[in-house]
Amino acid sequence: MAPKCFIVITGEVQEDGAEEDVASISNRFAITLIETASNAAISKFVLPPRVTIMTESITHRTHQRPESGIAWDNQSQLSKTVETRLGEVRTRHGRFIGGVADQVEVIEVDTGPARVLILPTRGMSIWKVESDGVRFGWDSPVAGPVHPAHVPLYDPSGLGWLEGFDELVVRCGLESNGAPEHDENGQLVFPLHGRIGNLPASSLSIEINEASGRVEVIGEVIEARLFFKRLRMRSRVRMNAGSAAIELLDDVTNDLSTTTTIQMLYHVNVGAPVLGDGATLEAPILELAPKDSLAAGEMDQWNQFGAPESGYAERVYFARLQSDDANETTAMLRSADGTNGLGVRFNTNGLPRFILWKNTGAESDGYVTGLEPATNYPNGRSYEEKEGRVVEVPSGETVSFRVSLYPLTDEAAVKEMSAKIESLQEIPDPQIHSTPRPGWTPGA
Repeated sequence: MAPKCFIVITGEVQEDGAEEDVASISNRFAITLIETASNAAISKFVLPPRVTIMTESITHRTHQRPESGIAWDNQSQLSKTVETRLGEVRTRHGRFIGGVADQVEVIEVDTGPARVLILPTRGMSIWKVESDGVRFGWDSPVAGPVHPAHVPLYDPSGLGWLEGFDELVVRCGLESNGAPEHDENGQLVFPLHGRIGNLPASSLSIEINEASGRVEVIGEVIEARLFFKRLRMRSRVRMNAGSAAIELLDDVTNDLSTTTTIQMLYHVNVGAPVLGDGATLEAPILELAPKDSLAAGEMDQWNQFGAPESGYAERVYFARLQSDDANETTAMLRSADGTNGLGVRFNTNGLPRFILWKNTGAESDGYVTGLEPATNYPNGRSYEEKEGRVVEVPSGETVSFRVSLYPLTDEAAVKEMSAKIESLQEIPDPQIHSTPRPGWTPGA
């Protein structure tokens, strides 16, 4: 029977990845042949620890969430560059590849001063914005964007929504937008923040007006259930060449033959670098109250933000804001040094409530704050309905919501926004509650 041969190589590799022929290798290495007289396998064979065998590193993808994970489709009809009267507008259409973001559709709009990433797969959310080198968004431990297929909305706890949460702007609604609610048997009825943020757009288009410089990304998202509801949200994300401002124009139509009620909340989430130790929320307060006793304990600094703090539990504040003659109002998160900020303008006809969510935990836990225009406060839907904070939509009719974002990247722009907010404060002494307000917080 022919013997089997095993080659033992000792020595040190001199140059990783270098190619050599057998003769040159044998000159540098001691090669020993070990023969066995049978076919029996050697049970253990250990190379000397000084031997290192290196190959070229090939990375297909990492666990990170860089934009390099997007496969851009330059042949898409939604990828285009248009020269308008106010400057060039560039759009790109693509999809994420790999992990929980796999096949999440993304639209990029570059107006010059701002680059906006929109997620049609996630209810037309805005993932993040960059303007003059400043990032507007936050670092969620979720590290999405997460495809809705991986978000367990109807997890029995009602908190499955949190497994997909990492956007700058995500809509909450449409049937409900607040805390999860269970029936008397413990069965989940309404999950946290509703479904609209995890429903893909069923249609998608881009319109660019060369004369005005306006660009709109238009998507239609349908929240429906046989026999119960069909709510159709036509969302337009509007920008303009040469401007960093972003407008969200959402029209919700009741397509069923009977009247229904809805709720809507815009979760606008900001982290570093705008959020930081010493950052401040500015808003023309008409009435303000803490959601619970924990928030009440910080009423003297309700609009002030500290550095990241491990173990910090969220604080929530409910408010009504003063508005102008057109029912427009504005709030702004201002950085500590006043050089950056994010302004949020909205119409109080459709969105009469405002919520501040402070979640200044450790950076790794999601250091973020939320500025939230809404139709109601984010309590359980049954409580809000009892208090009259739901929107009635007759058959075939439409209700509209308008929110605008202003990424601010210099001191002058921040001061100008601050002056606008101050001008709205016509009532100098707003009503400030030191404890949860009855009618706003259950059990208060």
